Amino acid sequence: MSKQEVILCESLETSLHRAIEQCPHDKLFILTDEHTRSLCLPSLKETSLLKEAVEICIGAEDVHKTLDTLASVWMALSTQGATRHSLLINLGGGMVTDLGGFAAATFKRGIAYINIPTTLLAMVDASVGGKTGINFNGLKNEIGSFFPANSVLLETEFLRTLDAHNFFSGYAEMLKHGLISNVEHWAELLSFDTINIDYAALKRLVGKSVQVKEEIVEQDPFERNIRKALNLGHTVGHAFESMALAENRPVLHGYAVAWGIVCELYLSHTKVGFPKEKMRQTIRFIKDNYGVFTFDCKKYEQLYAFMTHDKKNTSGTINFTLLKDIGDICINQTADKDTIFEMLDFYRECMGI
Repeated sequence: MSKQEVILCESLETSLHRAIEQCPHDKLFILTDEHTRSLCLPSLKETSLLKEAVEICIGAEDVHKTLDTLASVWMALSTQGATRHSLLINLGGGMVTDLGGFAAATFKRGIAYINIPTTLLAMVDASVGGKTGINFNGLKNEIGSFFPANSVLLETEFLRTLDAHNFFSGYAEMLKHGLISNVEHWAELLSFDTINIDYAALKRLVGKSVQVKEEIVEQDPFERNIRKALNLGHTVGHAFESMALAENRPVLHGYAVAWGIVCELYLSHTKVGFPKEKMRQTIRFIKDNYGVFTFDCKKYEQLYAFMTHDKKNTSGTINFTLLKDIGDICINQTADKDTIFEMLDFYRECMGI
């Protein structure tokens, strides 16, 4: 898998000019959703290279991360004259970069694309690392491919427009990066003032967070080994997301990951000895900032079933990424059904359900 260029922008216009010029193309397309078309696209339309770009707009939020939406993007590319030499720019959050990346990966067997993530979640996670995809059959990211963007342009000024929910959704992935990297990074994330945000400090933290992910992806681009570290919190988190979608009460991805981290740190403590005090500190931060995903013990079987569909599993065995300590990663860990139910008991008890 080719290495993508990730740029923490000082000037988005300058960086975008350079990125476009590095991708010779016959036609330029720009994909937005209903939010980013009105909030973010106007600031880019003054860029001379974008004046001739064909706009494609899709519905906002994860409920539109579907095969039907993907087909509408393919149709727009096809009817507007895209060829295998065309270039697609994805301007939006994780849903846009995931779906747009998959559209680029599959149209004409693959066209070049550039990601301009506009949410914190997309900046530190979805747009970086080459994973693309859509939800399918009620399951998160069930269909997709590894197909990295040519460039990822991080303009943290977009973050000033985020509401608190979308800020914390992205921050959960940053917290995960802290947990899998080192104590200093984890501690500064727990102590960061998330109420009165210092955006210069946040830009530095975003850069550090992306670097954690980039270094891991470079070692293992196709997730056969250490890249599984990035799945901390996701085995349970994706099950929470799938249940929330099934019950028509969708939750933001980062919130599901944060709740998944609560569960998987408990497994880390009981199975490989993750320190209890660090677990408590992390859970306290999550409880204070993310609220709670509610369910009763009658839902355990359904959550377990969702976990059995996780892409990280092998031969029907549910696979977890756990931690012996911060930065001390244990991949390919398993847990039986009784242990998973005990983990769900712990979650409900410590979160006050």
